[in-house]
Amino acid sequence: MSNHDERRRFQRIAFDAPTELRQGNRRWPVKLLDLSLKGLLIQRPEPWDADATQDFDAVIHLSDQQTQLRMQVELRHEEPDRLGFVCLHIDLDSMSHLHRLVELNLADSTEMMRELRELIED
Repeated sequence: MSNHDERRRFQRIAFDAPTELRQGNRRWPVKLLDLSLKGLLIQRPEPWDADATQDFDAVIHLSDQQTQLRMQVELRHEEPDRLGFVCLHIDLDSMSHLHRLVELNLADSTEMMRELRELIED
């Protein structure tokens, strides 16, 4: 297990949904690999010409295509084929959708409560 994995406090769930990364007037359709209460991991789009020092907006289109999960994110780590983002801000509706997605994918409800406490204490 890597040092990065040992520090992880939030369970990642594999989730495949149409996702778009936005920065100013630039847009990248991206492949969502996983997400958590604290961020998301995507497949690196090509070409990748973003300003890594500026924040992004991530928009995840849920199953009915009318429901969107939106979060303001910051690039936290960059690999040749993947980009990891941490959530800086998420609105209440999006948080409710994300909470439900994570809850449905975690087998242990006590784990969900622990993650919510961690999120609040951050």
